Amino acid sequence: MPRMPTCTPVADYGVLVTFADMFEAGAHARIRALDQALSHAPIEGVTEWVPALVNLMVVFDPLQTDHGAVTQAVEHLLLEADVAPTSGQTCVIDVCYDAPFAPDLAAVAKTTGMSRDGVINAHLSGDYDVLMFGFAPGYGYLGGVPDAIYVPRKSAAVPGVPAGAVMIADRQCLVTTLTMPTGWSVIGRSPTQILTGAADAPTAFQVGDRVQFNRISADDMARQGVTP
Repeated sequence: MPRMPTCTPVADYGVLVTFADMFEAGAHARIRALDQALSHAPIEGVTEWVPALVNLMVVFDPLQTDHGAVTQAVEHLLLEADVAPTSGQTCVIDVCYDAPFAPDLAAVAKTTGMSRDGVINAHLSGDYDVLMFGFAPGYGYLGGVPDAIYVPRKSAAVPGVPAGAVMIADRQCLVTTLTMPTGWSVIGRSPTQILTGAADAPTAFQVGDRVQFNRISADDMARQGVTP
């Protein structure tokens, strides 16, 4: 039987609901269930909530409510929430694996003992779930990278990795939205805009959605105005 989540006060405006000490698929499903329950039954005074890998932060206005009231309301929702959250949508992300857009593909192939095409096919076969957002705007951490292409983070970050880089590290995948340094392995580039600019849906996918990668060519990238 899963353990009861713990509710911990944070400053004067938040309650951190912790479901596990490390990532577990079952615990994350319960985080998603609470996320959906909060959407369907808002708590008075709560202004937002942020689901993550092992916990969910509930943020409230301290002029309207307090830790005790929010904790009690969250615990009630936890008892009522369905442990099997509603499945999200599937978002298709185009990716080009051609050499100019995939500076680390050869290194990943060498590390895993696979061919370049083997790495590409393994990546395309992954069953990716959006686990959380963090670090930078629109950075959606995707779980489901196949074990065959497991590679650790690099020992040092590489500067100037462009927006749209498709990267893997450990058992997660990420599509960057900004030009930033990273220690992840860049195996492709996507022209798909993750940040949509829409107020009601600012990102192309949400926590709980699935992502499917679709291979495109360098010519396809050029037609969309994306250059190495």
